Amino acid sequence: MDEAAPDLAEQARKLFAGPIDFLKSAPGLQHLPDPAAPEIAFAGRSNVGKSSLINALTNRAKLARASNTPGRTQELNFFDVGRPLSIRLVDMPGYGFAEAPKDMVKRWRFLINDYLRGRQVLKRALVLVDARHGLKDVDRDVMKMLDAAAVSYHLVLTKADKVKPTDLAVTLDKIRAEAATHPAAHPLILPTSSETGSGIAELRTAILAAARD
Repeated sequence: MDEAAPDLAEQARKLFAGPIDFLKSAPGLQHLPDPAAPEIAFAGRSNVGKSSLINALTNRAKLARASNTPGRTQELNFFDVGRPLSIRLVDMPGYGFAEAPKDMVKRWRFLINDYLRGRQVLKRALVLVDARHGLKDVDRDVMKMLDAAAVSYHLVLTKADKVKPTDLAVTLDKIRAEAATHPAAHPLILPTSSETGSGIAELRTAILAAARD
């Protein structure tokens, strides 16, 4: 094991136990904050548990607000981690709303594409995947988008506590095999549970390591 790993894990624990604040919502690129810190972006299907995961990561019950209304999720939400500022978390709009109007989906794709391609401080994306269902076609579309933008990303499994360990192992093997065919996919895949806290410490460490790359 890397001797620096325990130290990095402790640094990550302390960082996420410290000040974390909502900064702003950006409905368009002209509203992005100044690129003052490394950014880690969260992407995921609607109802994958993205808000719950961000809240678990930051030890806050309501930092990220869950919403089942598509129109309320079409902005990039920025959170400042650390004081002085160390990292920014970027909550990207959820994707996969079957009932979302086509023009809304189109605006989402333009916003996300432009952000991914043009944001120099974006260090890594986290693509959240429901452990109960594995990769869906909409997840694969986002993976291809990240590949094309040359943005490195981790696949993060949510709701891992809802799956039997044997089934989770099978799902992980399938996802690892598929991720290996994507040039921007990071080999480290992280199963997590916002309810039990499993994998949260490892995800914090991965975020801090990515921010320092």
